[in-house]
Amino acid sequence: MSWSRNGETRSYHHGNLREALMQATLDLIGEKGVAGVTFAEAARRAGVSAAAPYRHFRDRDELLAAVAAVGFERLADALTTAWQSGRPSPAVAYERVGRAYLDFARRAPAEYVAMFESGLPAEGHEGLQQAGNRAFGVLREAAEVLVSHIPGPVRPPALMVALHTWSLAHGVASLFGRADSARRKLPMGPDELLEAAFLIYLKGLGAPSGP
Repeated sequence: MSWSRNGETRSYHHGNLREALMQATLDLIGEKGVAGVTFAEAARRAGVSAAAPYRHFRDRDELLAAVAAVGFERLADALTTAWQSGRPSPAVAYERVGRAYLDFARRAPAEYVAMFESGLPAEGHEGLQQAGNRAFGVLREAAEVLVSHIPGPVRPPALMVALHTWSLAHGVASLFGRADSARRKLPMGPDELLEAAFLIYLKGLGAPSGP
């Protein structure tokens, strides 16, 4: 069997049809966006009949959900690596997590689109929901450690902090850190913008800074 990418025909080993279909989906997203993904085109690029994808996926949404779930798993791994159990300090590690989020959006733009622009309800796809929860769980764990270092009377809820900082990182990544034509132009880099936003937000919370 063979599958194609950017016009090239490549072979895949027997039993790897699922992976070939997912790669074809990422290629389609990169070229045409989520709207350009169809079951039939993914099958064509994987070098199989239009009926073959049904061996692994119920429909197009299930295929997209599988691609998005892998993206969230990879994001969770990247955030975990960046967090490093809060070393050398929670504030420094937390900022590093934000940069890892931005880096992921740049390194894996098609996966990022599948994760956040497919319009799929996570509740309807168990694997996607679990992977998304794992990625957010890393951020929430980091927020809990960070918040524990803020003086008690003004200590904010860790969940709120995690949601706020997720929104900050996601907003900067989606608007200014993209690796496609949808990226907005700025007089400063997205890394500097995110660093400044984190600094202002964490300072406002009274979180300790530096090592």
